[in-house]
Amino acid sequence: MTDHASRFLLMCEALDSVREELAITAFEQLFRERGLPEAIRSDNGVPFASPNGLFNLSRLSVWWLRLGIAIERIQPGQPQQNGRHERMHLTLKKEATRPAGQNSLQQQGRFDAFQKEFNTERPHEGLDMKCPAEVYTPSCRPYTGLPELSYPLHDRDVMITACGRLCLHRKKINVSTVLAGQRVGIKEVDEGIWLVSFMSYDLGYFDLEQKTLQPLDNPFGPRVSPMS
Repeated sequence: MTDHASRFLLMCEALDSVREELAITAFEQLFRERGLPEAIRSDNGVPFASPNGLFNLSRLSVWWLRLGIAIERIQPGQPQQNGRHERMHLTLKKEATRPAGQNSLQQQGRFDAFQKEFNTERPHEGLDMKCPAEVYTPSCRPYTGLPELSYPLHDRDVMITACGRLCLHRKKINVSTVLAGQRVGIKEVDEGIWLVSFMSYDLGYFDLEQKTLQPLDNPFGPRVSPMS
């Protein structure tokens, strides 16, 4: 993960897999040390997004939203929309993974050495020939855990079950497993028609007969221009 303004390489972890639990642990440590960003720009791959999740959300991106971090997704097949990070990533792969370390500890050592050199010894023309460490400043938004959710403008709030459903009037409504354990607000907008919201985002409608959420337009689609 890099800071867009300064190109400072914030984190480079040799994780054993792309499981979301590992990514959340790594990001939590980073946020404790560096504070919360306003937004995170990523591609549409796992663990940042989920091809089968509601609006392609993943549990990691839902956690970001809960922390007040906006999601910026690039368009599929358009890596130039995150060009600074992609250039760094190509350099990282060339210098720190070829050949790869014999185990995760050895590979992490190579990543750590690259991160230190990249931040403190490599000037960038776009930074007036300064190194990222000379320009970077941590976020002023401290990480304090997840804030409580409340829905004062809705009729009630309910918890999404582990299987991705909400329960209302003894009926189970399919929503999405990426929201498991999250509290959503529901409001009856017409007789038997309910609106489902997560935080400030309206997700869609359901009725008690169909028992499946009908999503609205994706509020988390690509938001960056092709040349950004």
